[in-house]
Amino acid sequence: EPKPGIFIAESPKVIERALDAGYEPISMLVEHRHIETQAKGLITRCGDIPVYAAEYEVLTKLTGFALTRGMLCAMHRKKLPSLTDVCKNTNRIVILENVMNPTNVGAIFRSAAALNMDAILLTKGCSDPLYRRSVRVSMGTVFQIPWTYFDKKTKWPVQGMESLSEMGYKTVAMALRNDSVEIRDPKLKAEEKLAIILG
Repeated sequence: EPKPGIFIAESPKVIERALDAGYEPISMLVEHRHIETQAKGLITRCGDIPVYAAEYEVLTKLTGFALTRGMLCAMHRKKLPSLTDVCKNTNRIVILENVMNPTNVGAIFRSAAALNMDAILLTKGCSDPLYRRSVRVSMGTVFQIPWTYFDKKTKWPVQGMESLSEMGYKTVAMALRNDSVEIRDPKLKAEEKLAIILG
């Protein structure tokens, strides 16, 4: 729920990464058998917040899906940084253009982290990176890589491309064409600032 400023983190590893990144927990929903095992340290770490527990079958009926590792945590969203702030001191960024599937958004965040990308920018047509499934598929890397949306002032593509150009970025797009440059091409490595458009 972006407007009230709440999102759901699913699984102990994802919740741990969100806490490490400074996100504030609101409450937890835990499979009863995990209270004294894998959830114990996180419950202690989260301090004085409500923790609700039930058997797996009850949680599945309550949430409408099978919980991954039996744990959910409602958390406060942080205010999104500006485009300029996200791009400050970066050399390699990813731009997601209208990627609507939350699983794909999460997978791209995880891949961007593995490729040591500095930041991710999203167009308004993208699925929310803090959507439960995006966060889970990303394995919590949405909390590790700085990201934001293009805003009304830097509307994608025209103003967004102009802003990137002003910041010194060369933009490239992924394409399955015979005349495309290979990803290992030395010309790409030689670029000081590169923005890779996916979508």
